[in-house]
Amino acid sequence: MHESAASLSPFDLAAMLVVASALLGWFNHHFVRLPHVVGLTVMGALASVGLLIADAFIPGITLDDTVARLLGEMNFTTTLLEGMLSFLLFAGALHVDLERLRAGWLPVLLLSTVGVIISTLLVGAAMWGIGYLLALPIAPIWYFVFGALIAPTDPVSVLGVLKEEKVERGLQATVAGESLFNDGVGIVVFTILLGAAVTGQDFSLAEGVRLFALEAGGGMLVGLLVGFLGFHAMRSMDEYALEVTITLAVVMGGYALCTALHISGPLAMAVAGLLIGNHGVTYAMSDVTRDYVVKFWEVVDELLNSVLFLLIGLEMIALVPGVPHALLGVAAIPVTLAARAAALKLLAGLLPASRKHGPAAFGILWWGGLRGGISIALALSLPEGLTRDLLLAATFAAVLFSVLVQRATLGSVIARSATPSPDVA
Repeated sequence: MHESAASLSPFDLAAMLVVASALLGWFNHHFVRLPHVVGLTVMGALASVGLLIADAFIPGITLDDTVARLLGEMNFTTTLLEGMLSFLLFAGALHVDLERLRAGWLPVLLLSTVGVIISTLLVGAAMWGIGYLLALPIAPIWYFVFGALIAPTDPVSVLGVLKEEKVERGLQATVAGESLFNDGVGIVVFTILLGAAVTGQDFSLAEGVRLFALEAGGGMLVGLLVGFLGFHAMRSMDEYALEVTITLAVVMGGYALCTALHISGPLAMAVAGLLIGNHGVTYAMSDVTRDYVVKFWEVVDELLNSVLFLLIGLEMIALVPGVPHALLGVAAIPVTLAARAAALKLLAGLLPASRKHGPAAFGILWWGGLRGGISIALALSLPEGLTRDLLLAATFAAVLFSVLVQRATLGSVIARSATPSPDVA
């Protein structure tokens, strides 16, 4: 079995995931009827739990080991952060209205930067206290690393719901803009804190600010550069197949350049996607090209969406069960929700959307702060050991609650919270 797993090529692994996503998506559509990403996550999680139970109670069954080896070969962290994320963020940014994002730039800026930092600090402090009460052998800095990895909201989940629900466009731009940009910010903060935790050196605020400015600012500049290059190349022709190829080149080439320069690829893709999705769609594409480009990226988004949430469920097999893991996981759910609420309350006076819509905006921004694959990928990237296992359990608990409960009920929260308005998507 080990030799068979080891002989699988990247194409074989990708084929297995796409086939599994298609089959389970079909089954969910016809029989289970859960929201698509929720259904795939549930079935992936149930498959993982079933394999663990079979391994525990049926001698000689090692299917969980086989699946774990396959997931290990795939390397979820590398697959998402250095591959899928670039496509997902670009595809999401294509549909964000830049004019409304400009009009509401202040809340997006505050939520995706100050909000992430506040949430990181609050989650870290609260989990530190809980870890102290549980007598867990985790150094304090690691709780703030957890705060950073769980702080970003997931654009894949958020944008998917916003497409389905009639949310006022100004508020929609705020939620979508935050979810796109706070991924890059959260990853930068996580990288800085992880470096301090691994080296054991005292965290330097000045050095942290310098690194943050370098990585975040550099990523946005590269996003502008590759976006404008793609825009001008597309404006010079009317060949839909070649223009679709140019958008792929912007994503893959731009992200690879950011990786080589050690700057934020997610922020670059958010900026490039906004530019192509607004100026590119308006000024550089014919109607035929626009139709092909939009539909191509919708298919890419849907396919990667399906694979990502299936992987989230399957990665439960990486959990190490135990009472401390379960307790920390249960605690992580209310802590992350409370930190999100506190960050929004602290920023509420500065957010035009909050002043305009009041409780409706707060409810959507709070419950719509979904966590997803990025948090799990960052947790899986932590160094092996007890600390990683404990924080991984906390991450899975928070993400699964977010996907299975928040994601599944967000539509009804929006319906109850949003006031009727002619200015809807």
